[in-house]
Amino acid sequence: MLKILAVIALMASVLSCSNQSTLYENNVDMRDEQWNRDSVLIFEVPVTDTATPYNILFCNRITGQYPYSNMYLFITITAPDRSHQTDTLECLLADKRGKWLGKGFGNVWSNSIVYKRNVVFPQSGTYTFYIEQAMRIENLEHVLDAGLKIEKAK
Repeated sequence: MLKILAVIALMASVLSCSNQSTLYENNVDMRDEQWNRDSVLIFEVPVTDTATPYNILFCNRITGQYPYSNMYLFITITAPDRSHQTDTLECLLADKRGKWLGKGFGNVWSNSIVYKRNVVFPQSGTYTFYIEQAMRIENLEHVLDAGLKIEKAK
């Protein structure tokens, strides 16, 4: 019984440490495994720490039937003072031989692609992230979900 309690305490400690490094994480499920080009994902991130550097990641899950080796995105960040910046991000999802990158389980592949490293947010307040697929097709098929993760830089 004592060993079981020790294992539970250790697991709780590990989980609490990993949660402290994540400022924000949210994923949006795609209806019918399709991401329409007009469907903009919106993430509102409250920031109070303006001294710590963070990494910003785009996360997704695709099926093995995803028809491309990459995914292009338009990402716009609006700061609390309403200033904004827009970037294009290419997410590599397969290597040149067609082998899926990321972590796979069965027919599902999960990816976390670094968008920006060591970002220090200059203002406290809510930052809004707008993410849209930029693949020049109406419906990007075999996308299960997509999201945003912001974690402390290591």
